[in-house]
Amino acid sequence: MPGKKNGGTAQARVREEHDLPGVWVAYGTLLAHLRRRAGLTQPTLGAAIGYSAEQVASVEQGRRPAKAAFTEAAEGAVDAGGVLDVLQPEVDRAKLPRFFRNFAAIEAEVLSRLSYDPLLVPGLLQTEAYARAVFAGHCPPFSEEIVDQHTEARLARQLLLTRDPMAELSFIIGEEALRNPVGGPEVLREQWHRLLELGRLRNVEVQVMPAASGFHVGLDGPFVVLGTKDFQRLGYIESQEVGCVISEPSNVSEFDSRYGKLRSQALNGQESARFIERLVGAT
Repeated sequence: MPGKKNGGTAQARVREEHDLPGVWVAYGTLLAHLRRRAGLTQPTLGAAIGYSAEQVASVEQGRRPAKAAFTEAAEGAVDAGGVLDVLQPEVDRAKLPRFFRNFAAIEAEVLSRLSYDPLLVPGLLQTEAYARAVFAGHCPPFSEEIVDQHTEARLARQLLLTRDPMAELSFIIGEEALRNPVGGPEVLREQWHRLLELGRLRNVEVQVMPAASGFHVGLDGPFVVLGTKDFQRLGYIESQEVGCVISEPSNVSEFDSRYGKLRSQALNGQESARFIERLVGAT
């Protein structure tokens, strides 16, 4: 049976190489070119930036994505002139689950983003520990490497919170999401503090939808409404790792109406902050 085993391994390797995100391969090819132009070998580049030769080789072959710290160090070592920095956001985005990447590319450039999340703290507001707990609970299980990559990508998306020009961001979060101890009590407590911190940003509004609100239009599920830089309105819905960007104006208009209704039914910003502060004080 060894021949069959080796064949299976080879097939797995072919699938892995076929599945490599194109931007990782492009980044790696460019890095290898810049390294050779600078007269460096993989070991000497690794020594200069604090990585092993194997790690440099993995990045150059597109098998592993470069982290921001790697790119920052490599920029100076190979005199890249900013070209690796330009690619880094796309490298990070390719760490996201496949179904989510198109939406994430649109989201990165929006003028406004409105979302309702009844069961989990929205990804843009998650702490690293909370995000890691979400991905670690995936079924079927992710490898530790994939958990790391998805977590890094989620945190990279959070640049939207503070980028210039600022985007107008509104989050309505269900009370159930705020009480569910994803990752454990300490992780949740840290998450509450993070929500209070982000809610103080001038372009961020955090509202809580109380569990005892009775029927409201959000009970149909989570959704997002985006305002793009070319003044288009888009909707997005997601469930069980299936995501759908919605561009039909009539559908998006309904999303806008529903979000306006939810905003009026949820606690306002100050009330929501006091609600979260009470959760912090009760633990």
